[in-house]
Amino acid sequence: MKLVTSLAVCVLGAGSLFATSLVEKAVSNGLKAIPANKAELMKLIDDKNDPITKEKIELGKKLYFDPRISKSGLISCNTCHNLGLGGADGIPAAIGHGWTANPHHLNSPTVYNAVFFKAQFWDGRSPHLADQAQGPVQAGPEMAAPPALVEQRINSIPEYVNEFQVAYGKDVKVDFEKITATIATFEKTLVTPSKFDDYLNGNEKALSKEEKEGLNTFIDKGCASCHTGIALGGTMQPFELAAKYKFMNVGDFKGDAQGMIKTPTLRNITETAPYFHNGQIWSLNDAVKEMGSVQLGIVISDTEATSIVTFLKTLKGVKPDISYPQLPESTINTAKPEFN
Repeated sequence: MKLVTSLAVCVLGAGSLFATSLVEKAVSNGLKAIPANKAELMKLIDDKNDPITKEKIELGKKLYFDPRISKSGLISCNTCHNLGLGGADGIPAAIGHGWTANPHHLNSPTVYNAVFFKAQFWDGRSPHLADQAQGPVQAGPEMAAPPALVEQRINSIPEYVNEFQVAYGKDVKVDFEKITATIATFEKTLVTPSKFDDYLNGNEKALSKEEKEGLNTFIDKGCASCHTGIALGGTMQPFELAAKYKFMNVGDFKGDAQGMIKTPTLRNITETAPYFHNGQIWSLNDAVKEMGSVQLGIVISDTEATSIVTFLKTLKGVKPDISYPQLPESTINTAKPEFN
């Protein structure tokens, strides 16, 4: 009986040691958990110069869903970054004003967890969400709304003006920068903790044996060299390090001036197909194998890809509970929709 007990203790101890060493291995390879403690999370996402408040969040949510900040009055931020579809739109290239496809054939990245990205846009041209939010609103193939038009529409709606005053004070200037920064404040709250975070935060039972094996394969194959940090992505990295991406000829995007491309987040990756900057691969297993070839110069087998995908599924997080807002009504002075 003592021998059986001793063996059981050894086996259980070995399992616990493997779990602990795998967590340490993940952390040493740059993987980080979303903090379970709200105060710790706020340290990461809040801005002391423009602190997050419930009033700003609610106002930002309304603006995020409001199509009137687009020229046509038909396109909202949620059109391409649909919070019910993993924060993306589920099509290869974004469609914008006048049914225009993105001229570079770029895929809409998810807005969930974007607050953790070190750079925004595929070419990394924006450093943070408040700056990023200004781009699509103005871009001709996207929302096509000049700042003056956005300002006119929002300021023509008394309920919106009042909400800005409640959120920022009576002397607030409701200009384009304030409007888009408020949208960004809402976007900062779109954080999706998953059971992977539970695992890194100390719950060894959060992942199954197969999921842990997938995490181990993910690290051993070198995936964490680019898909790192809290977002498991979101940093600028060189592309086609080892081989040519087989769909690079779709669209003309080549990255920034140095050929760097923003690494997509792997959080909620099962919800955000199609993959790559031009949305050409629909199968997550195929995307994993393509990355092995293009970035790592290795062949990832079907078995290995399946194991990695088993881990990637653990990154599907719990979404914030967001109800569709009732938007304040336009007035006779609100600029009419334009379709040209």
